[in-house]
Amino acid sequence: MPREEQPGQRAPPRGRVCEDRAGCLMCYLQDQVDTLTFQSQSLRDRARRFEEALRKNTEEQLEIALAPYQHLEEDMKSLKQVLEMKNQQIHQQEKKILELEKLAEKNIILEEKIQVLQQQNEDLKARIDQNTVVTRQLSEENANLQEYVEKETQEKKRLSRTNEELLWKLQTGDPTSPIKLSPTSPVYRSSSSGPSSPARVSMTPR
Repeated sequence: MPREEQPGQRAPPRGRVCEDRAGCLMCYLQDQVDTLTFQSQSLRDRARRFEEALRKNTEEQLEIALAPYQHLEEDMKSLKQVLEMKNQQIHQQEKKILELEKLAEKNIILEEKIQVLQQQNEDLKARIDQNTVVTRQLSEENANLQEYVEKETQEKKRLSRTNEELLWKLQTGDPTSPIKLSPTSPVYRSSSSGPSSPARVSMTPR
């Protein structure tokens, strides 16, 4: 709508009006450019901050996610060492098992030998028991024989003393001797020229 001129006012020249409009348009456009530039810079800053935050968050999450696997190589080495130790232990256990099996076989053989020896021992015990009975019987018989021999020895000594007494009485001519000699009893005298020794008289048992 054309601007109406007020009475008493002087209209500006046409060329100056155009210049003012162009300047205003330039100012307006410059303002728009500045505004857009500011908004663009703000958006860029926001995008950069968002990207940095996203990258930082991603790195943190990645670190958190990879944290259990940071020492994976060391853990693998440790597991490898543990497996080697376990394999060695298993190998040693297998060797021990083989040795135990051999010992078990030897024990079976030894048990069989022990059973044979036990049977032989039982047989020997039975023989020893029999020998003990026989030995006891022989000991009793030996004791009886010794007792009999002792009695015979005592009797022989008694008869020897009696014989010597009789010989002495015969030599001395003791008429009070109550002992009578058997007519068949020989009297042994010494043939030497020395003193006569007691003669040995054989007497018949009463």
